[in-house]
Parts: sequence; C-alpha cells; structure tokens
Amino acid sequence: PNGCGKTHLAAAIANQNLSDGAVVLFTVVPELLAHLRATFSPTSTEPYDQRFAKMREAELLVLDDLGSHQSSPWANEKLFQLLNYRYNSGYPTVITANMQGLTGLDERIRSRLNDNALVTTVELSGAIDHRPRNPRRKLLR
Repeated sequence: PNGCGKTHLAAAIANQNLSDGAVVLFTVVPELLAHLRATFSPTSTEPYDQRFAKMREAELLVLDDLGSHQSSPWANEKLFQLLNYRYNSGYPTVITANMQGLTGLDERIRSRLNDNALVTTVELSGAIDHRPRNPRRKLLR
C-alpha cells in the first residue's frame, strides 16, 4: 500500500550499507529509466554503457517503486537486463513496489522476483498510509 514505509525501510537498508562502506545506488525506477534515456542525447556527458555499468555493478542497488514506470518494450528490456545481470551475479538488490504495479512487468522480470531461493519478500499488508494528508499545512504550523 501507498505510504506504509517501503521507501523509508529501503533507505534505512541503503544507509546501513553506506555506513559499512558499500557503494550504494538508490533510485526511483522512472528516474532510472529517464537517466538511461538521457544518455542518448547529443549533449549527454556520460555514455550509456558507462551509466548502465554503474547500475549493474553497484554493491547494493535500491530500486524504489518498481512497476510505477510507463511500461514499454524498451523499459522492460532495460529493467530485465539490469535485474538479470544482478540476479545472475548474486548482487544484492532491494526493490520496493506496490503489488498491483508488478502485474504490468515483463514475465521474465516477475520470474526472477519470484525465485524464493534468492529473493526475500517482505509484504506490508494491512499497513496504513502514514504520510500527512497535507504536508504543506503541517510545515506551516
């Protein structure tokens, strides 16, 4: 569910790994895809292969909001390539998602996420939205 603390928990895991000296990449999936697309621009200062390698090789990769991106064959292929590489290499990857958002994912991605030998699923069912209804009003008080 929205607002139950998925991103907060993922950030805590990332921060602990950073404290332990690990190279951590924390990104929201739609932004990750936008950064990859941006490498094809003539004004890009970083080649696609270099940027994608950073994502593949991070000691810990945190993908926030998987399934919230605009699904396209290109997006699904890039996510599959990234997750499959990390899956086959045994690199730790933390993923947050709303369960309904996962239904639109490529079947190859879903099969990797359903491998109980390598994946631990933490379901936050029944959680309530802890975010303030109007964060701007709370800040003004």
